[in-house]
Amino acid sequence: MSQAESARPVWISLPTPRQWQQQLDLLGQRLAEAPTPAQSLARYPLLGVPFAVKDNIDVAGVPTTAACPAFAYTPTQSATVVQKLLDAGALWLGKTNLDQFATGLVGTRSPYGRPASVFDSQRISGGSSSGSAVAVASGQVAFALGTDTAGSGRVPAGFNGLVGLKPTPGRIGTGGVLPACRSLDCVSLLAHDVDDAALLLALVEGPDANDPYSDFRVGPRTFAERVRIGVPRAPRFEGDAGYQSLFVAAQQRARSLGHRIVEIDFDPLYEVAALLYEGPWVAERHSTVKDLLAAQPESFDPTVRRVIEGARRFSATDTFEAMHRLRAMQQSLRGLWEQVDTLMVPTAPGHPTFAQVDADPLGVNALLGTYTNFVNLLGWCALALPAGRTSAGLPFGVTFIAPAAHDVALLGLGRRWQDAPNAATTLLTPATTPTLPIAVVGAHLSGLPLNGQLRERGATLRESTHTAARYRLYALPGTTPPKPGLQRCAEGGAAIELEVWDMPMAALGSFLALIPAPLGLGSVELSDGRQVHGFLCEAHALAGARDISSFGGWRAYLASL
Repeated sequence: MSQAESARPVWISLPTPRQWQQQLDLLGQRLAEAPTPAQSLARYPLLGVPFAVKDNIDVAGVPTTAACPAFAYTPTQSATVVQKLLDAGALWLGKTNLDQFATGLVGTRSPYGRPASVFDSQRISGGSSSGSAVAVASGQVAFALGTDTAGSGRVPAGFNGLVGLKPTPGRIGTGGVLPACRSLDCVSLLAHDVDDAALLLALVEGPDANDPYSDFRVGPRTFAERVRIGVPRAPRFEGDAGYQSLFVAAQQRARSLGHRIVEIDFDPLYEVAALLYEGPWVAERHSTVKDLLAAQPESFDPTVRRVIEGARRFSATDTFEAMHRLRAMQQSLRGLWEQVDTLMVPTAPGHPTFAQVDADPLGVNALLGTYTNFVNLLGWCALALPAGRTSAGLPFGVTFIAPAAHDVALLGLGRRWQDAPNAATTLLTPATTPTLPIAVVGAHLSGLPLNGQLRERGATLRESTHTAARYRLYALPGTTPPKPGLQRCAEGGAAIELEVWDMPMAALGSFLALIPAPLGLGSVELSDGRQVHGFLCEAHALAGARDISSFGGWRAYLASL
């Protein structure tokens, strides 16, 4: 990296020589497992790809500081999301800087320094995932993990020209992630383009036994070709006049793609957003650090301390009243999705300088949450995307927001946005075609009638294996060609034979369009504990279907006929 890049206060810790050598040794072993590099990449889709980890996410044997040295601890186990990336062949390059205890959207509240936007050294990087965003945007890593409770992944993505995916709460497990607001926290993904974000989501999503808030759900795979996009009737901007004209241009671009712009009243959403820091949810932050705050208050960044100490003014009664108020708002806002399919907002209302933050740290931070704070409180997902530059060369970004479990559909919409004329140039060119492992249990198996649907899309067989012993297999009546239905069960399950195929991401959409109800793609656990996408069946379709689990797989059942 250049001297300018290395001078940025991006990193809190880097691998020791021994830790780095261990990763390189493992990389060599994985390369030796398969006869060709292509086969190695099929098995380990992120083989040798460097990534960064925000320093409130655990990496085994490396201190987690949350940007507070007095709080540091050394975990013996990596966070679930980190372990999945390591299992896919990625190499962790270091732990990145952040607003202390992930409390802030500015990226300036850290004893390790204040990263700047890669576009302007006088402008903030955004936070709290500051170091992660700058590490990706400056080319030091291919992608990074952040967290996002109130916009901590989206805002720094916008200020550094990146794609920032904030999934539906619970879609990516937070086991091994230091809580900010445990009931709202999300792991965010920072990447150069939508394809990278989609591949990463496919690799890390799924149930997490170490996260009590894990709630993996499969939603719609696509939106309609023409989408109703809701925008603020009176958008709020602050400081950068160029943002307003760029948001108008973004709406024009959406129309040019065939979408319809619908202006809506955002006041109810602003009201929800205000709950996050003005309401008792700040007490969740206090619950994580209360012991240290009582013993060593001087170890806290002054602004972070001021925010967290605000929890003391709320009573248990206040908390329940706020929860009831939020539930009422959630219910009233469900009707919003009858008017529009997705929302599009400026990722932030302006791009502050360090001097502006220093002059009013809480006020500037509150402004940056204008379009982000309400999303997790409502259980929605969001995708931040580059959308042009101001006349001063600063990046402008928009964020698309969708209901819970619409993550895949949102990524598809983002792909169309990214690939449109005049789209932002992709900064990362994958060395190989990104693929997604797909588990098949029935008519798509090798030699069976629908296997050609895989092969004609360039899919290659990775392995033949079995599910974990937690599934039942049923012969679905009246299907042509005959198909089985796989369902996960709480008890009495069996290991079912399957094949895992590597499907090129570019062909995934056309393949998903061929899957008829009641079948769909979900997360399937393999016999060795890995999670891959695979065919599952809706429960209602199994009523009266023959349980064929005792045959151990679809081939054996067909042979018995």
